[in-house]
Amino acid sequence: MTEAHGIVIVGGGICGLATALALHRKGIASLVLEKSEVLRAEGAGIGVQANGWRALEQLGVAGELRKTAGLITSYHDVWLQGDKSTRDRYPVRTELRCLNRKDLIEALAKDLPAGAIRFGCRIAAVHEDPGGHGAAVLTMADGATIKAKVLIGCDGGTNSVVARYLGLPPVRTIPRLVLRGFTSYPHGHPFKNEFLRLRVGDFFIGRLTITDNLVHFFVTMPPPSPDAGLAGADLRDVRDLVLKELEEHQCPAEITEVVRGSDPESLNLVTKFWYRPPWEVALGGFQKGAVTVAGDAMHAMGPFIGQGGSAGLEDAVVLARTLARAAGGAGEGEDGEAAVGGAIGAYIRERRLRLVLLSLESYIMGVLLVRSPSPAVKLACMAVLVLLGSKSLRHANFDCGRL
Repeated sequence: MTEAHGIVIVGGGICGLATALALHRKGIASLVLEKSEVLRAEGAGIGVQANGWRALEQLGVAGELRKTAGLITSYHDVWLQGDKSTRDRYPVRTELRCLNRKDLIEALAKDLPAGAIRFGCRIAAVHEDPGGHGAAVLTMADGATIKAKVLIGCDGGTNSVVARYLGLPPVRTIPRLVLRGFTSYPHGHPFKNEFLRLRVGDFFIGRLTITDNLVHFFVTMPPPSPDAGLAGADLRDVRDLVLKELEEHQCPAEITEVVRGSDPESLNLVTKFWYRPPWEVALGGFQKGAVTVAGDAMHAMGPFIGQGGSAGLEDAVVLARTLARAAGGAGEGEDGEAAVGGAIGAYIRERRLRLVLLSLESYIMGVLLVRSPSPAVKLACMAVLVLLGSKSLRHANFDCGRL
């Protein structure tokens, strides 16, 4: 027996839940299919800048989330090169807070109607509905099928079944070990409310305050040799490996102590960055009938400018807004189907330039500047970043509009 639903969202991460909540706020029902058995709250902290907070306000959850994370008021950039060091501290000109990803996921999920999220749903394939009309049929791993009048893929940057159905190429990867986690200070931490960004050789370390008692950190480093035995390793052992590397590279003690004192249950390991290059975002076919993508499935961009999560929240607001307009102005049958297809096309047109600029900035900062050995390429990259307003974080001032 085949189930039939109006709007099906594949993926119960930040973008998928935000899209479902945005649609719910507009009075439109949807079904979220999530492959895990529970809400996926792993991932430690996530920095949210002003554009992300504007989207969260439209979703109706910004107020409660602001209570969980204090304002970060300054950036503190430190670059250690042997005996030399450069330091730069400047104010945050827009709103920046570091959220516990668990708090964000739960805030997005709690206002959804009962049954709006279906867990343990592994999708084996997506096919075009033989009946046409732009609909899609999802075949689950257990053989069950679900017919969707509208299908939205929010199923991440890797192995997105909806992206494959649309014919999008696989995302690119950069091997890189990233350890993230939280460190608690029951009697208060000694740090300023800042985002410390420390570079030591080929290591990049970040430390963000969340509350007076909680700090988020991440350490990125070149991947160790294949025989390091990280596959399936206890994250405490990975932390010990990272600490050893940090100490060998003479990382400041205030950083190593944050890592050493981290909560083992909060640790999260990533072994590669995923990104979709800007030319694929510019030219990608993000629609087939009533099927589209959002979030990382559409524009995975790595953590290089801290916009992946916030851009996905923007997607959710814009997509729900355009679909609501279609639902309010179209009837049933072919007219309604044409209106939905037109709404998805409008969503893609509205988002494309914004996402191309974000992807370009992220690609230059995280791929070309770091990996290119050519001084000429690096100089050209710096010029483009100036034009994009990277230093002033122009991308954080974006407003995706009202829901």
